[in-house]
Amino acid sequence: MAGPRSLELFCRVVDNFGDIGVCWRLARQLAGEHGIAVRLWVDDLASFRRICAEIDPGAEEQWRQGVVVRRWHEAMALPAPPDIGDAVVEAFGCMLPPAFEQAMAQRPAPPVWINLEYLSAEDWVTGCHGLPSPHPRLPLTKYFFFPGFEAGTGGLLREAGLEARRAAFAADAAQQAGFLASLGVRPSPDALLISLFCYPHAPLPALLNALRDDVQPSLLLVPQGVAGAQLAAWAGRLPAPGEVLQAGSLSLQQVPFLDQPDYDRLLWCCDLNFVRGEDSMVRAQWARRPLVWQIYPQQEDAHRVKLDAFLALYCAGLAPEAAQACRNAWHAWNGDGDVGARWPALRASLPALQAHMADWCERLRGLGDLAGNLLDFIAERTP
Repeated sequence: MAGPRSLELFCRVVDNFGDIGVCWRLARQLAGEHGIAVRLWVDDLASFRRICAEIDPGAEEQWRQGVVVRRWHEAMALPAPPDIGDAVVEAFGCMLPPAFEQAMAQRPAPPVWINLEYLSAEDWVTGCHGLPSPHPRLPLTKYFFFPGFEAGTGGLLREAGLEARRAAFAADAAQQAGFLASLGVRPSPDALLISLFCYPHAPLPALLNALRDDVQPSLLLVPQGVAGAQLAAWAGRLPAPGEVLQAGSLSLQQVPFLDQPDYDRLLWCCDLNFVRGEDSMVRAQWARRPLVWQIYPQQEDAHRVKLDAFLALYCAGLAPEAAQACRNAWHAWNGDGDVGARWPALRASLPALQAHMADWCERLRGLGDLAGNLLDFIAERTP
C-alpha cells in the first residue's frame, strides 16, 4: 500500500487565522515528518504572515519551512495535469477552482481528493467520516475526512515530539521565565496567569470586571490586535507595549502577536487559556492547561450544538461541581449567561480541571494524529 509522495493543500482564509493555522501546521508536518512534497495554496498571504513572519505577501510562489506556498487568486497559473500531486486536500469546503478540477481529471492517475472538514464532537461525525462523494460530471471522487475526539474520526493535529517539548518546558521554571521576559512579562508569583484569544463579540467587559473585583490577583495577557476595541473602551486606552495596566486585582498587558511555536509556549505558561475557533482550541488541549473555548458562531445557533457535544465528552471524567462550573463558564463565554457571575466557580475548579487534562490528552493521543491518519486514508485509496 503506497502512500502519496506529493500533495496539494488549498486554504481560503475565513476568520483571519484559524483556517490557515490548521493548514500551515498540517503542511509542515506532512513535509517535515513524512517527506511529502506539499504545495500549499492560500488566498490571503497577509493574514498568513501574522503567524509566519517569513511569508512574503506579494510572492506568487515561495519555499517556506519545507513547503511550497502558492498565492491563490483567479489569474494564477495552474500546474499541468501530470504535475498535480498524488492527493489534493480541500480544506474546510473551500471549493477548488473548476479549471483545477478539470486538470485533476486529466491526470494520468486521478489524485485522491479529500475535503478536510471542520472539527466537531457531534455524534453524526463518525458516520460521515470517510464517505465518498462522486463528482457530478468528472471521473473524480471526493472523500470527507473529519478531525475528531473519538475513534472513527481522523483525530487531531499533533506533531511528533510535541508532548516531550511541552513537558520539558513545563519542568523548567527558568525557561518559562525567560520566555515570558522576552515578551516583557514578569508575573508576580501569586497572580493567576491567563491568556486571551477571542472574537470581537466575546463578553469581555464582564470578564474584566470579575477579574478586577476578584480576591485573587490575575495577569491577563492579550496578543496585540485581539479585542483591542473592547479593551480600550473598558480601560480608557490600550496599554503601550510592555506597559501593565492595573485595575483592582487585575493586571492587563498586551503581548506581541506570536507565531505558532511561541503561541504554544504562551499556552504552556498560563494557568488558564481563553481560546477561539479550531486551531488555538486544539493547541490549548495539548498544552494540558485549563481552557475556555469561544466557538466560531454559525447561523441558527448551530455552534451551540457543537459546543454542547464537546462539553459532553470533555466533562465526562470531571467531578460534578467542576463539570458544572466548566459548562456554565463556557456557555457564558459564548453568550449564554453572565461570565462575571460564573467566574468564581470556574476559578475554584481550576485545580480539578488541571488534573483532568492529563487523562483527557492521553485519550486523545490514543486516536493517533491527524496527519498520519490522513496519509493512511489516502494510501488505502491510492491505485
